Amino acid sequence: MKCPFCGFEDTKVIDSRPSEGKKRRRRECTNCGKRFTTYEVVEKPMLMVYKKDGSFEPFDRAKLIKGLQTAIKKRPVSVEQMTALVDNIENTYANKMQTETTTSEIGDMVLHGLKKLDLVAYVRFASVYKDFSDVESFIQIISELDTEK
Repeated sequence: MKCPFCGFEDTKVIDSRPSEGKKRRRRECTNCGKRFTTYEVVEKPMLMVYKKDGSFEPFDRAKLIKGLQTAIKKRPVSVEQMTALVDNIENTYANKMQTETTTSEIGDMVLHGLKKLDLVAYVRFASVYKDFSDVESFIQIISELDTEK
């Protein structure tokens, strides 16, 4: 690690501890003796999403969270549960070192997670994701939930 003060390339780690999902390291330059902090994070491969219109775009965590917030509005699902669902989806792809997926694969993973958290949020998300155009579509998905019980 290069010293930000003198540019010397040899530093020693004085302290190391976890901090907000990162590894915080306190370092000291062996040349000038000044101390500085570095953060170590796991590098995840960029996930590209193949959309229904044939285009590709980078996975957008904020976009997924926004869609989930709409589905869980006024429902007993905490922000932590929603964040854990999104983290789980991201980590699934990162652990497989997968760099491409489809919107339908992500949507199915969200539906699977929401089904465990809250059935009303599940139906709300499904209505947008599956593009319900009539009442029969709602009735069908609700009746599927009833038969699974």
